[in-house]
Amino acid sequence: MAEIQPVRGWRYNPTLSTNIDALVSPLFDVVSAKQREMLYHNPLNSIHLTVPGDADPAAAAAVRLAEWKASGVLRQDELPGIYVYYQYFRLPGSTREYCRKGFMCHIRAYDWAENVVLRHENTLPASVNDRAELLARTQFQTSATHGLYRDDAFELEAYLDEAMLSPLYETEEDYQGARDVLAVIQDAGIIRRFQAVLAAREVILADGHHRYEGSLAYRQARELAANGTATGREPWNYHLMYLTNAAADDLRILPTHRLLLELPEGHTVPDMLRELETYFVVTPKEDANDLPEIIAGKPWAFGLYLSGQAYKLRLRPEAHALLDWLTTPQVKALDLTVLHYFVFQQVLGVMGADAQRAWPGVAYVRNLLDCLQRVDRGEAVAAFIVNEVTMAEVEAVCHSGAVMPPKSTFFYPKTIGGFLFSSIADDEAGNAFADYFQASALPA
Repeated sequence: MAEIQPVRGWRYNPTLSTNIDALVSPLFDVVSAKQREMLYHNPLNSIHLTVPGDADPAAAAAVRLAEWKASGVLRQDELPGIYVYYQYFRLPGSTREYCRKGFMCHIRAYDWAENVVLRHENTLPASVNDRAELLARTQFQTSATHGLYRDDAFELEAYLDEAMLSPLYETEEDYQGARDVLAVIQDAGIIRRFQAVLAAREVILADGHHRYEGSLAYRQARELAANGTATGREPWNYHLMYLTNAAADDLRILPTHRLLLELPEGHTVPDMLRELETYFVVTPKEDANDLPEIIAGKPWAFGLYLSGQAYKLRLRPEAHALLDWLTTPQVKALDLTVLHYFVFQQVLGVMGADAQRAWPGVAYVRNLLDCLQRVDRGEAVAAFIVNEVTMAEVEAVCHSGAVMPPKSTFFYPKTIGGFLFSSIADDEAGNAFADYFQASALPA
């Protein structure tokens, strides 16, 4: 189903990449204002292409990109390849080192309706437009989105491991504590195997919905401008993606807790507790730090922390039938759907998923201690502690054709910007080797 192609990657020149840690940056949607300001001080950091700090960001990125190409800051590899990308990391409180294995390539930018690339969340138009404008002005893809394919036979991992014996470069430790390593496969026969495996599979978009939709918007604009003359093989039909195997144990999804910043008008904390008991069994607990362990593995269970008091919430089994949002059974079964429906809508009166997405009264926080401290400092009324979403739930929702509540998944670690760039400009995207692969691509 999914057509992938090798990439003639653009990378920092060898002199600069010996200090790759100084050049990489967090993705545009997770980089904090403080991180941006720090990274802007380095005139060669990739942040200047991914999140330019200028009045006209896209124009500034285009100018800077042209300068970096002309001066040799960035160089394009002679041959296309599949770029192998490993991330070594540990989870908080664990001594186990994980290694998420994947590879970067071009994938055809499929419309959602084609059901080849599947989404699990909605996007914000302003962020999509921002990414589309950046792509239109630069014709340069500055960071790969993260996609998932499922291969229970792990056919490609041996090729990935072999490539990693000769890495191109690696970080000592990125901003999130992971060690990132890049290698490349340029063997034609091996690349054909990668294409064959993906040609039989759908891809779930794990991270990067706004960047992917930005590519779709740009492709649609170019098709319209071509006025029926486009062949479908133009470089702008493709999108840079990092693909990992959904069957791997090293694919981790972390929970994103809900911080209640304020109560809607007319509501009080005693009212909220009383109304929660209509739908939940509410059990006081001694230590809020124990809430993740208390609710672990229990469906429709949550932790609640009000200043000085912790509770376990467990949905009454008979209450679930009252959930009347127009969505699929797979979405209705999610913990977060239960939380958003019964707590935010039924108890707090924020009616409907669209209103909740726009509601400023809730914040999404991954760190448990941060949640508890912000409640104790009076910056928030309450914290709702949740379990992580499983990979099986992500796959079930995607194949049902629906989307999850906002901020349902946090695939960890995030990929980083600056490791690999790709061009979709007509005069930079191909050569004889790449044209061979395009001409002989497996049918979708």
